[in-house]
Amino acid sequence: MKFASTLRAALVGIAALAGLSTSALADGGTVVLTIYKAGWIIGGSGGSGVMNFRGRAYSLSTGGLDYGLVFGGSKTVLRGRVSNINRPSDIAGVYGAAGAGIAVGRGARAIVLTNQKGAVLELSGTQVGLMANADLSGLAITLR
Repeated sequence: MKFASTLRAALVGIAALAGLSTSALADGGTVVLTIYKAGWIIGGSGGSGVMNFRGRAYSLSTGGLDYGLVFGGSKTVLRGRVSNINRPSDIAGVYGAAGAGIAVGRGARAIVLTNQKGAVLELSGTQVGLMANADLSGLAITLR
């Protein structure tokens, strides 16, 4: 009985250390995205960007759909950080967001997004154009 509880405690400890070691390997990089968005009720977005990760540059492609109150068109340039990734492909995935805003001319934009792999994007930048939105949106990022 004593041996079983000692073995169980040892296995729990090993599992905890294994979990720590994989999250300790998670790394981060920088990201620049240029996204063009247009819509009337239903909107779409597309663009491209670059991720710098462990000394290498990786080309990115973006696309997405918006649904809700969407009106107008805009160009947004976002810069920031990606964290909690182990390899470049971890940035790829679908990021969901709910948001509201208005841009007439030039405006500021900031957003934090997470994908299904746990990658976290913390981005800020400028938005240029005429855009009013109160919507749910999804942004898909792929490596090119």
